[in-house]
Amino acid sequence: MLSFIEESIEQIAGDVKNKVFCDLFAGTGVVGLHYKKKDCKIIANDLQYYSYVLNKHLIGNHKVLLFEGLLKEIPDLKSIQNEERKNIVCDFLNCLNGKEGFIYKNYCPNENNDRLYFTPENGKKCDAIRDKIDEWFKESKINENEYFFLLASLLESIDKKANTASVYGAYLKEFKNSAKQSIVLNPLPIYENDYNHNIYNLDANTLIKDISCDILYLDPPYNNRQYAPNYHILETIAKNDKPLIMGKTGLRDYSKQKSKYCQKSKVKEEFADLIENAKAKYIFLSYNNEGLLNFDDIKEVLSRKGKYGYFEKKHNRFKSDDKRFNLTDYTIEYLHYVIVGSSTK
Repeated sequence: MLSFIEESIEQIAGDVKNKVFCDLFAGTGVVGLHYKKKDCKIIANDLQYYSYVLNKHLIGNHKVLLFEGLLKEIPDLKSIQNEERKNIVCDFLNCLNGKEGFIYKNYCPNENNDRLYFTPENGKKCDAIRDKIDEWFKESKINENEYFFLLASLLESIDKKANTASVYGAYLKEFKNSAKQSIVLNPLPIYENDYNHNIYNLDANTLIKDISCDILYLDPPYNNRQYAPNYHILETIAKNDKPLIMGKTGLRDYSKQKSKYCQKSKVKEEFADLIENAKAKYIFLSYNNEGLLNFDDIKEVLSRKGKYGYFEKKHNRFKSDDKRFNLTDYTIEYLHYVIVGSSTK
């Protein structure tokens, strides 16, 4: 949907270069990264910590990482003075012996557990790498930027070996081929530019009161399925907090991460509060025709802020949903917008 979003935004806001672009429900950072590459200053936020980690690297990191604090532990770094150092550090972590840590004990098949999220080998390797990253950071051998680069790279790499259909709400009964393959810590790229970007891990309705931007892009949850249970293992790896878990899937407590945008009785009030407190020149909202907020409610709320309009595009749905709910084979994706302060006439 990026081309649809980009073309629509530029029709309303014009050239985005050097503008402040805020992605308030950033997720994995795809939209924010796209506009970082277009020379915008980015404000990115998400309530999920694993999303925060990804955005801290993909958007927050904008200069070469040199890992000066690891020169004694990884002597091969001394012969390299550029961006290739991150590859050497990842190679070092890939060579660590596996460790029977939290992920192995709780999300891999073993004598005390039958969850099949990861193979035992991949669970052990994930635990070893995750603990080494924390060890280096606590000992000040890596700085914050290097820490989030390594952690984001681990999240991306382990996710590709997960034995799931797509999200972590359930695992498959047998290991699929990709899950059987050994995890390799692949270094994520660093996208350089000249801006210091602001990354947050806060409730969107709280943060909106303290920030301002040129373009505010909103992609909130749109149905009653909370995000946190679907990505709970990535959250646990990101935090490395070894939480109390429960149930067949080993779910962590997510009571503090529940979104009112997933509650039919509260979503309009929450959305109206967000828009009322927004300080932006342009506001864009991605939302489809099957969301909890209906079209008229969105139009009503946004129109209070200025001149309202929308773009639309048909979007193919997952075929599994077609069969389960006997739905049409597409949804309509709307990009609602408001030019703040302009006359509605």
